[in-house]
Amino acid sequence: MPPVRPFTDSPPGPTALRRIRVALLILGGISLTTGLNGAVLRLGLWAPVVSDRLADLHGPLMVLGFLGTVISLERAQAIRRPLALLAPGLLGTGSLMLVLGAPSALGKLLVIEGAAAFVLVMLGLWRRTRADLVAAQTLGAFLLLIGSVLWWLLNVPDLIPVLVVFLVVTIASERAELAQISMGGRAVPTLVTLTFALCVSAVAAVLWPEPGLRVLGALCVLTAAWLFRDDVGRRMIRTEGFRRFNAVALLASNVWLAAAGLTWVIAGAPQSTYSYDLVVHGVFLGFGFSMIMAHAPTIFPAVLGRALPYRPVMWVPLALLHLGMTYRAMGDVLGSQHLWQAGGVVTVVAVMTFLITAGLSVVTANRGADSTAHPAQSSSERTES
Repeated sequence: MPPVRPFTDSPPGPTALRRIRVALLILGGISLTTGLNGAVLRLGLWAPVVSDRLADLHGPLMVLGFLGTVISLERAQAIRRPLALLAPGLLGTGSLMLVLGAPSALGKLLVIEGAAAFVLVMLGLWRRTRADLVAAQTLGAFLLLIGSVLWWLLNVPDLIPVLVVFLVVTIASERAELAQISMGGRAVPTLVTLTFALCVSAVAAVLWPEPGLRVLGALCVLTAAWLFRDDVGRRMIRTEGFRRFNAVALLASNVWLAAAGLTWVIAGAPQSTYSYDLVVHGVFLGFGFSMIMAHAPTIFPAVLGRALPYRPVMWVPLALLHLGMTYRAMGDVLGSQHLWQAGGVVTVVAVMTFLITAGLSVVTANRGADSTAHPAQSSSERTES
């Protein structure tokens, strides 16, 4: 008989952890692709899978399922504790259950548990550092938890302010963390002040939509202006390669955040589908996904355990994203369904194209050339980007 291996509670090794992280990233990718399928259905066009359920789940899959899973996965890697992977695992699994048609209560409960686990991860990071920057990121995690709980109680449009602030605070914190040197000593105090104001305005917008959304919109404009002025984008726009790509993605994302905020300031609680569309997709697509494209070659290697080198072909999905957002915004402003649909299709193609180019970049990366593949690989230049 073969010897019986003794039970051990030792943590998984680096290879096993890397495989788990990749599996969780794939789980988030499932939320993304099914969410994009739902997006096309909501545009009133043909999609690979025709399902009213996927159309209704479009927003939660994109924000809670994809963004929640990926962001919590990156933070779990930062704390370097295997148990922290429960957060992205629960968020991704809950979203998958909803996609597969499991009882809504089960899927939503798993998402809530994943968001709660994410809060615990962030509290662990804050206890380790006691840094104001991490405190701001922790507040962002609390907003994800609040949003997932509100999803149990309210319709998706009613919880949009909370999810918007979750994304804005998370990304602004990431930018302040990556660019502390170039943004100067005022970066963290500014971030903390904006984070507190954004969180209060998000709660106010849920309770009193008309005045609350106008205040929230003004704060989004202020955040975009701060990032545009103090972040590295304006200085790196004159460089080449990855730095220029990064700069364009950063600057363009801030424009869409400002446009969404300005829409809220002018319109207050959206009274039309078009104003609602401009706010939601201005934040989550124009701002959020442009930032993802900017950060991918810098952040994803830590999650994947493999380099994601910058390739010039990455300009294609970035250009498509902002071209599509431009068409979509024109359709919203002019009330043109054709422009709105065309812009929506182009943004879906942009996201899918980015997934393909990023995947091919990882697969074809030569480990021996990782240090020269793009300038964001060194720790000092990571700070600058």
